[in-house]
Amino acid sequence: MTTAAVLFMGTLLISGQVAIGKGSVSNSSVSLEFAENENRGMILPWVTSVGAVTGVVDGSFVYDLSDHKVKVKYSGGWKDLSVDLTGATGTAVQIQNDATENTNAKVSIGTPTTAAPAAGILVLEDQTKAMVLPRVASPHLNIVDPAPGMMVYDTTAKQLAVFNGTVWSFWKQ
Repeated sequence: MTTAAVLFMGTLLISGQVAIGKGSVSNSSVSLEFAENENRGMILPWVTSVGAVTGVVDGSFVYDLSDHKVKVKYSGGWKDLSVDLTGATGTAVQIQNDATENTNAKVSIGTPTTAAPAAGILVLEDQTKAMVLPRVASPHLNIVDPAPGMMVYDTTAKQLAVFNGTVWSFWKQ
């Protein structure tokens, strides 16, 4: 692969709406949508520690390797979404620990704002559109081999489900 191709892939900008695993998004308020009932989830970016991440805006999701938890940036701090009362967390696979981060890699979907660009690998920039997570019925039963940092919407229980490498955590309003 040429250097130009690598640079292009690292700075890809996508305007409008994106559907993954399906022909189109469900409506005009969606910027990114995944196919339903594929029994697959979205794996969040792995970071060595949320303390080492700079330029993060509220609403950012990561999988923190320091404690093996899914976290969201919320009101200026990090909120743990991998609540497990037994304290068990972990990863069976070490897939990114030896990788060198390309700090210029970024995919942007939507219309960029006039504010400084948000740090992130995948940035949804439209202020009037949302991302629809992969939708899976009972992911703890139907996703055979979930990866640490996986996130889906459970269509059976109607709640957010995140996997920390050991257990699923479920969030409902």
